[in-house]
Amino acid sequence: MRYFITGGAGFIGSNFVARLVKRGAEVVVFDNLSRRGSLRNLAWLRSTFGENAFTFIHGDVRDAHLLAASAAAADVIVHLASQVAVTTSVQDPRTDFECNALGTFNVLEAARTSGRSPIVLYASTNKVYGGMEALRVEELETRYAYSDYPHGIPEGFPLDFHSPYGCSKGAGDQYVRDYARIFGLPTVVFRQSCIYGPHQFGVEDQGWVAWFLIAALLGKPITIYGNGKQIRDVLFVEDLLDAYDAAIAHIDGAAGQVYNVGGGPAHQLSIWSEFGPLLATLLGREIPVGWGDWRPGDQRIYVSDTRKAARDLGWAPGVGVEAGVARLLAWISENLALFE
Repeated sequence: MRYFITGGAGFIGSNFVARLVKRGAEVVVFDNLSRRGSLRNLAWLRSTFGENAFTFIHGDVRDAHLLAASAAAADVIVHLASQVAVTTSVQDPRTDFECNALGTFNVLEAARTSGRSPIVLYASTNKVYGGMEALRVEELETRYAYSDYPHGIPEGFPLDFHSPYGCSKGAGDQYVRDYARIFGLPTVVFRQSCIYGPHQFGVEDQGWVAWFLIAALLGKPITIYGNGKQIRDVLFVEDLLDAYDAAIAHIDGAAGQVYNVGGGPAHQLSIWSEFGPLLATLLGREIPVGWGDWRPGDQRIYVSDTRKAARDLGWAPGVGVEAGVARLLAWISENLALFE
């Protein structure tokens, strides 16, 4: 199997490349190296596995010709490259659109015109469901809870592309689905929720689990927007990669499907009312924070219903929240100089 990974030097991409190289796969990494940490992740891959363990192409998904030429021989395309922050999309919606919507279209066209009908996996986001303001939500002592969705949000929940980021990722989401219906490409959409793990260079507006750990270790200010009871289901990166592998292994049934992939009800916690005490326990000290107003489109609660992935792919998260956060904390601690 020949794998082509856009954003392959990013957080998720570099972890998947490492997994693939370890098992002897032929891998092409396609990345413009614009994301913080990507150069360091590429250096880590090269130092760990050797210069010749994979092919690196310094390219941008907005360059349709280079992309098509680079992906022409792929059996599997994993499309991870994107602009990833809601705040950045508001500041610069054109670049957000070009990276996410146009970039995804270019990936699909590269797959279609290759004549090989490669498997295409697309990293979408739970933000395609918008702010979900109409949901009945209960406010408990340390968290919010759904009144009507005990298993989390299913794939059939109405889409609501809130923010330029939601629109651009949502456009890609729907294009990926439709290329399976119209052109018969074996595509799979993963609507991902709060992925975390080693080699994640989190910042305030994206990758909050890693950012809180980095900021706490370096004594940088942490701001909690809202009341800190917002619930997210978090998923350790190795569990996500297991879902990718499962989709490829079950592509006959997974092609054309959408999967909500997150920690699910068993791996949810509030971003500070519950994560704060966990972090204090791991570090052995309290972590001071500042407080800010709610941000537009911020979901009070999002939890993925992962039962479809369990049914179709035989997949379920395996790494518990405390164990996963401890593993990320250990990696950041060992590599703290990279963040200073």
